[in-house]
Amino acid sequence: MTLPLSAHIALGSNTLHFAAGAGEAAPHIAIILPAYNEASTIAQTMRSFYHALPDAELIVVNNNSGDDTARIAQQTLLELGAYGKVLNESRQGKGNAVRRAFLEVEADIYVMADADLTYPADRIHDLIRPIAEGRADMVVGDRHSGGHYAAENKRALHGFGNRLVQNLVNRLFNARLVDIMSGYRAFSRAFVKTYPILVEGFQIETDVTLHALNRRMRIMEIPVEYKDRPEGSFSKLNTLSDGFRVLFTIVKILRHYRPLAFFTVLSMLFCIAGLISGMPVLDEWMQMRYIARVPLAVLAASLEIIAVVLLAVGIILDSLSHHEQHRAELQYLQEYGKRRRG
Repeated sequence: MTLPLSAHIALGSNTLHFAAGAGEAAPHIAIILPAYNEASTIAQTMRSFYHALPDAELIVVNNNSGDDTARIAQQTLLELGAYGKVLNESRQGKGNAVRRAFLEVEADIYVMADADLTYPADRIHDLIRPIAEGRADMVVGDRHSGGHYAAENKRALHGFGNRLVQNLVNRLFNARLVDIMSGYRAFSRAFVKTYPILVEGFQIETDVTLHALNRRMRIMEIPVEYKDRPEGSFSKLNTLSDGFRVLFTIVKILRHYRPLAFFTVLSMLFCIAGLISGMPVLDEWMQMRYIARVPLAVLAASLEIIAVVLLAVGIILDSLSHHEQHRAELQYLQEYGKRRRG
């Protein structure tokens, strides 16, 4: 289905109403709920999103759950009479679940949310409005601006990790984003169809943000309320392991999309190490015109050679990255053009 861009979108104070004109189809909105062992919350989450936007397609991705998540989700779809389906993704990880949904679901606007009742379903209209009006490629539900995440989050290390990732990403891409790791987002079709999901776990939020920044897509953040999981529901996050995965993802993105900066830093480190190693050798040569510390001289020379090689690798990969970015930009323009022609 195609998305009308002009006067066929009428905005109410609290609800987004779509009225298709002659020969034009109303935009197809898909709500994607990745779920792993969310039997205690999946039904209520589905009901809240259905009541907020009953015409949307409701997609639950059962991510290899060991409880009754899939059965409850299927039963809830039937009870609501909602348009949607339950997908089963056996490969563990939120990234795999979102990838499965993006591959199988065709829509004009995609909304991604967690299935644990932490995000307000009634704010979905605020998230999809900028997409429908053509003002953004990705809209993020910002948990931090209103202070809700700080008040509800009971895991201090998670808050610290969020701030660390936020500062790293903003410095790297000269951005001013507030919530890098929010799980409540809306995407345009052009964004989804040009976004390769290469991560498997909870790094998906960081990865999708980095992709948008690197591809110069339009990002908008809208403050939303956030509340901690209800009693009896347990988070699947592990503070230390998932934190290291997120940081490792940033390093990989830097290596892939900012290779010149990445390898220049490595080159400088090896160069400095080579200079430090070579100083005693050089001092010995200046005083005695003879080198007795041959192994140290070989080490210093090897470190400097590695530094030069790393710099050359960075220059070559930077050129390849530029060509890849050129190809990706053409692909995005092609997808965006399909939408405009529709």
